[in-house]
Amino acid sequence: MHITLTSIFVDDQAKALDFYTQTLGFQVKHDIPLGEHRWLTVVAPDRADGPEIVLEPSSHPAVPPFKNALVEDGIPFNSFAVADVHATHKSLVEKGVHFVQPPTDFGPVITAVFDDTCGNLLQIAQQK
Repeated sequence: MHITLTSIFVDDQAKALDFYTQTLGFQVKHDIPLGEHRWLTVVAPDRADGPEIVLEPSSHPAVPPFKNALVEDGIPFNSFAVADVHATHKSLVEKGVHFVQPPTDFGPVITAVFDDTCGNLLQIAQQK
């Protein structure tokens, strides 16, 4: 068993597509119109056949309270592995990304948490 898809609920798919591709560097895997929304997935550029992130609309009534509670408590919705948290943090800050937690050493891992502009906090993490 392995992960094929994982979802991130986004407030605006067009805005999310721009942020996840232009700012974070993911690539579009699928962009299929489905009425009001799209089946929109992105992948890591070096893993085109790897796990896909579905940029899922936040339209279900249960989603906004869930997302808001996570953000209010400072809990990241997802975590992305990076080779160097400090370098990635610097690069993303230069692109205008707002971090709510700077690179922080937690023993076996260094993490930083940022706002994805689409209603979520996300984490970058480096295993030591």
